[in-house]
Amino acid sequence: MADDETQIRELIERWAQAVHAGDLPGVLARHSADIVMYDVPPPHQGVRGIEAYERTWPDFFRWQASGAVFELTSLDITAGDTVAYANALLRCGTPEDLARRPELLLRLTLGLRKENGSWVVAHEHHSFADDRGADDRETSVREVRSLHERWYEATEAKDLDGIMEPVAATVVSYEHELPLEYVGRDEVREVCANGLDVSTGTVTWTVPDLAVIARDDVAVSWGLNRMTAQQPDGSTIVSWSRGTRVFQRAGRGWQMIHQHVSFPFDPETRQARTDLTPDPAHRVLAGGHRSTPVDACG
Repeated sequence: MADDETQIRELIERWAQAVHAGDLPGVLARHSADIVMYDVPPPHQGVRGIEAYERTWPDFFRWQASGAVFELTSLDITAGDTVAYANALLRCGTPEDLARRPELLLRLTLGLRKENGSWVVAHEHHSFADDRGADDRETSVREVRSLHERWYEATEAKDLDGIMEPVAATVVSYEHELPLEYVGRDEVREVCANGLDVSTGTVTWTVPDLAVIARDDVAVSWGLNRMTAQQPDGSTIVSWSRGTRVFQRAGRGWQMIHQHVSFPFDPETRQARTDLTPDPAHRVLAGGHRSTPVDACG
């Protein structure tokens, strides 16, 4: 029979492989019912119990599906008769993240106990070193801009999964149309799907003069959304609106947690103005030809 250290090493290696594969049953295996996990994202008091632990993983798997890796690089174990602990370092990030910051490693500490002769994980603590300063703010801005570029490409490709990948499960979105707010990824996904279905041809969304600021784990972007939809007769409808988006970094990349898009309101007609275009001289909206709005999640 394998000794305790070997059993624990195999347990942790299988767990890491299951995380990388998006295998939820494999991730949950050999974890205690009363597990406590201190994760990179909130809540700060951690998650407690196997059901709460289970609920933390779907968002991570969606992010990981973009091509991110989760690989052990080191693992040290100290085992007693009934209690053990392990500390490990892992490569956790997208290929772009790791190429830009090869030193980026996830730190992991595990507490284990023996139940009925078998080891189970009773505690996990995940963290990244907080080494962000002015240079990291610039990196964060580039990352948020890159996220927008991926959004533009996914919109033109009508790739709904690609559009939704950086959208948080708890997102709150103020869209152009009723109701007052859309809460949660499923509701926003439906809005995006409807926007893509507006045209049988190409649909595009860009923010030509995108502005971004980032501090610590929060970033905000804003600008005028330019949306187009190709019509069956070959013509293209163009629409402009205002957009503000809020992002949060959870150690696994940026996710949009809030979006607010709107058309200007004309107090004289009491109608939304969907026929406006930017005035490059004054950088304000000026009257233009009327067009039908296109909303591809923007």
